[in-house]
Order: sequence, then C-alpha cells, then structure tokens
Amino acid sequence: MDLMSDELFSRIVAIRRDLHRHPELSEQEFETANKVCAYLDNLGLQYQRNVAGHGILAEIPSGNPEAPTIALRADMDALPIFEQTGLAFASANEGVMHACAHDGHMSILLGAAELILQEPDLPVNVRLLFQPAEEIGKGARDMVEAGVLEGVSAIFGGHLDRHYPLNTLIVTDGAVNASSDKFRIEIKGTGGHAARPHEAVDAVVIGSLLVMSIQTIVSREVNPAHPSVVTVGRFDAGTAANVIAGHAILEGSIRAQEPEVQEGLHESIRRICASVAQLHCADISVEIELGTPVLKNPPRETAIARAAATTVVGEENVRKMEIANMGGEDFSYYMQKIPGCYIRIGTTVEGVEAFPAHSDRFDFDERAMMVGARYYHALVLEAGAKLALEGKL
Repeated sequence: MDLMSDELFSRIVAIRRDLHRHPELSEQEFETANKVCAYLDNLGLQYQRNVAGHGILAEIPSGNPEAPTIALRADMDALPIFEQTGLAFASANEGVMHACAHDGHMSILLGAAELILQEPDLPVNVRLLFQPAEEIGKGARDMVEAGVLEGVSAIFGGHLDRHYPLNTLIVTDGAVNASSDKFRIEIKGTGGHAARPHEAVDAVVIGSLLVMSIQTIVSREVNPAHPSVVTVGRFDAGTAANVIAGHAILEGSIRAQEPEVQEGLHESIRRICASVAQLHCADISVEIELGTPVLKNPPRETAIARAAATTVVGEENVRKMEIANMGGEDFSYYMQKIPGCYIRIGTTVEGVEAFPAHSDRFDFDERAMMVGARYYHALVLEAGAKLALEGKL
C-alpha cells in the first residue's frame, strides 16, 4: 500500500472496530447511522438519513447532469448473538453482535467513497446506500419503497466471505442467493389418554409423518441439478408424557434458486399436508410466508463487475462461486427493479481458523476491506468506460 492507502486503511479499520463494538439489531440502527453520518460529514458529502427507518442515502455527483447514476449498497444491522471472539473491540452491547460482517460492509463503502472522491473526472453519479434491517429480510424492500432507486441505472453490492481466500473476488453469472420463504403448519387432532390411543387423533404422530414426508420433496420431486432445501426447524406439541397431543405446530424454511422450483416446493408442501390430513382425519392448515426472492446476476452487469474485479486483484484471483449458496439476501429486492451484480469478497487466510457467519466467534481479515473498497472504486470507473463505449449504461 502507498501512504494514502495506508492512511485510508487505518481510517476504515477504526470505523469498523467502532461499529463492531457498538452493534445494533435490525430496525434499531440509530447510533450506527450516527457513526456513518459523522464519517460522511468528514468527507463533505450530502446525504439523507432516516430513510426506511435508519437508512442513509448519500450522493457523489459527477458534475455532469447528463451522467447516469449507479448505486452501491452496504447493510447495517447486527444479530442477536452473545459474542465470544475475545477481540479487544468485541461487542459492548450484550447479546448483540456483528456476526455477518455488516460492520465491514459499511466500512468498505465508506472507504470506497474516499477513493471515488479522489477522481477528478467522475464518469457516473454514485449513490451510496446504507441499508438497515437486512437480517430480517425487509430493509431492501423498504428502501425500494422509499424511492432510493429513482434515477439509478444499476446497483452493485458485495459480502465478505470466509469461504474464499483473502485477495480474491467472486463474480458469478446467474443465481448467487436462494429465495428464502417460511412455512407454518398447524395440526388439529383430538387429544386423549396415552393408554387409549384409539380414542384420539395423535398430532405428534401426524406431525412426525409430515416431517418425514416433507424431506422427500427435494430428494424425489426436484431435479438434482436445481439446488433447493426444505427444512423443518420447529416441532411443538404435547404437554405431558401420558397425554396424547391434540395439537402441533411445525415451522420451517423453503429455499430455491429458480422461481419455478420455489413454486413447486410450495405446492408439494400443501399437497402432502392435505393428503396426511385426510389419511388421519385431522385438520391441517398451511401458511407460507414469502421471503427474499432469488438473487440472480445478469450477464451485462456481471461483466462490468468482473472487469473491475480483474483490475483490483488480477484475472487469476477473480473466481466464480464454487457451490450453490442457499442463503437468502434481500439485495434481490433491488434487482427486481433494476439490473446489478452482487459479489463475494474473500477474507480467509490460509492456516487461520475461519468461523462461519452467524457464529459467536465470527471475524474476518480486515485487509479484505481495502480489496472491497478498491473494487467499488474500480467498478465506478468501469461503469463509466462502459458508458463511453455504448453511449449509455
């Protein structure tokens, strides 16, 4: 790093550690927003705050009123986790932790803003989006409803990822995050005495059959080439050892990388529940709550991202996603409205143990933040080059 980069790196490490030490849950990011706004004030940027809750929209104008606008997004919220990292800057808010690198994402975007501001002839307008409530899957949707994409031609984002080495950028065409829906199944049978099961309709037996039947949907009804998951995460029934339960609740998650597979999973769960209800003379209701949509990178914007990534880490360190990512990401709500690209930023160092995201011991190599900041800077220039070549973005 040259001197300017060393100074910038020190600043973004400092803000990252401050954010990490003071995490806030979804829809409670008030102090987080204050810290981000203070950094933007030091940069002299104009911004709006309290967007869709505690979100922030900042503008870096190009000086050309005819130039298109691209958006860069970082998420802000933390998770309800008791941190066990032992870091000197570990969470001071008991039971709340930045265990998914959102502290790093905000710091990357702030560092990128500094680099972008150094450009004397910015080819595009840049809109910085600091988004709340990603962890509960609604922040991006709320930001879209608040109008943050008005006048924006494309949007780009990224996620620090311990599955890939430091100094690598993972740029992939097509699906990069799965849809993430929830289901709730309520079973109403007839309770009774454990010694007289013939007088009851056992909700535990019915629920157990549903759990096992639901597991066959993916293994027997979905093409193995199309990644999908159906998980029953909660089974609540019964009050005593000698009582047959007349009521049970099953809750779980449905994930897919193609909308048609997603719809098929919904239909299969409903069909199985209806059949089991008839088989056991029970009343079974199904509620499916739609969550984040599938996130797919289109070819054109992915090509822009890949070119920018190559500029930063070299062609040999630009990778494609090695396995399907079945996690949800509400960045997909932006991509339902405008094109864009979502990448992963490698952060693992060989020989250093890497704990998974959402773990109470999760951390990342802070050097990856400079890679991310430089990527966003290069992305702005690459988007400008594309503009000059095509006459529009």
